[in-house]
Amino acid sequence: MDIPHYYIEQGDGFPLILLHGNGEDSSYFVHQMEPFAQHFHVIAIDTRGHGQTPRGDAPFTIRQFAEDLLGFMDQHDIEKANILGFSDGGNIAMVFALMHPERVCKLVLNGANLNASGVKRKVQIPIEIGYLIAKQFAKKSSEAKKNAEVLGLMVNEPNVESDELKRIQSPTLVIAGSKDMIKDSHTRLIAAQIPKSELQIIPGNHFIANKEPEMFNEVVLRFLVR
Repeated sequence: MDIPHYYIEQGDGFPLILLHGNGEDSSYFVHQMEPFAQHFHVIAIDTRGHGQTPRGDAPFTIRQFAEDLLGFMDQHDIEKANILGFSDGGNIAMVFALMHPERVCKLVLNGANLNASGVKRKVQIPIEIGYLIAKQFAKKSSEAKKNAEVLGLMVNEPNVESDELKRIQSPTLVIAGSKDMIKDSHTRLIAAQIPKSELQIIPGNHFIANKEPEMFNEVVLRFLVR
């Protein structure tokens, strides 16, 4: 069953959907809304169980979030859109492009990963420890249950095979920070496997859209407006 998504929107023209990362909400894109809205109808969504969008009863998985996105687009009569996803949002965008290619015009994958092995170990180990602890207490505490679900996305998901990426036909920009928590080799693998892709590594960490917005926005708009 479709859930009511909270979202913010700005601008007119062709739809550009923004998908935030794990444990965040649409406000992550505070520095993108206005610049992107000069060219597109920008819609930033709170994913299921994040921000002001309810958790609902469906599974808490990247594939479910991709189906939620389809439901959102259907509800809002969006036949096709450019989709930009950051981190887990990038994973949702990637899975959505595999499941519903006819609904994607251009794709921007920022700091996405195919599986947990794509994350640098020094970042991933604390996540895995936190997940195991939260899972232990999940039956006794609703807060621990929520933490286990959120951390579980970073431990168990999205599990996309690199060969699957060859099916993505949308022009795709793969973009990451030079000091990203996603391994450089992993980001390059994603770009290499998508037929119509280009790769951009810009100075900064995982959160380049938020921390280096001018450079990020310039690179992304150059790709989308072209």
